Amino acid sequence: MKNDARVIQKIVFFLLGAATVLIILPVLAIFLLILVNGLPALTPEFIFSMPKMGMRAGGIFPAIVGTLYLVIGTAVFSLPLGVLAAIYLTEYAEENWLTRLIEVAIVNLAGVPSIVYGLFGLGLFVIFLNLGASIIAGSLTLAIMTLPVIITSSKEALIAVPKSFREVSYSLGASRWQTVKRVVLPNAVPGILTGTILGLSRAAGETAPILFTVAAFYLPRLPQSMFDQVMALPYHIYVLSTQVPNVSNKIQYGTILVLVLLVFIMNITASVIRARFRKRKLW
Repeated sequence: MKNDARVIQKIVFFLLGAATVLIILPVLAIFLLILVNGLPALTPEFIFSMPKMGMRAGGIFPAIVGTLYLVIGTAVFSLPLGVLAAIYLTEYAEENWLTRLIEVAIVNLAGVPSIVYGLFGLGLFVIFLNLGASIIAGSLTLAIMTLPVIITSSKEALIAVPKSFREVSYSLGASRWQTVKRVVLPNAVPGILTGTILGLSRAAGETAPILFTVAAFYLPRLPQSMFDQVMALPYHIYVLSTQVPNVSNKIQYGTILVLVLLVFIMNITASVIRARFRKRKLW
């Protein structure tokens, strides 16, 4: 019986390893293809100069800056609201049908296609609120799309803090808000930041939500205010691939590589922050 169990265990381990390899190999192949074709384009001129000749030459600096503006704007709008919502649902709201309905709605919102968020942003922010196609309209749209991820990750991080921490704080005379502010939140920061950065990295790579709310086809200058349109890397890649003829593969792959590296850096940052804060945990 022991031999049979060992054989079954080896077979299961082999199948799990094979499944892991099957998942990793295509990802590595895609990344190597982008790296080999895009690396020759990564020069200072390509990264820090304006596009020329209808985007057939020059650089992608406006698209990089526009993407960073959108990521920062998304964080400004989504992070405080998402964390506060998670605090309310975890620390203040009672367990009843209303909170369960809200939690189901949050989960469902996470599965809504990004094109729906883009149309929603077009109708609400661009047309109804008369913000026009602008950084603020695009940031608000991406913030709504990112909120479910931030709320869910923040809730899980808050729930993971042991209840004994709260009980000790209450026993010392602290109020509920003082307990949340000084005990719960500091210990939940790693999970909150990790979820937030992962949500923002998804927002950085989205095309559909910014297609209707902020993205400009060709804008060889930097934005002057939050009410200006911007070029953004995801939409710029789409334009180079489908709308602009006679663009060299080097420029296309170079733009893709910059976006991949941006998302990769954000994910690495999330991992580093999580690792550092985990060392400070008290449990």
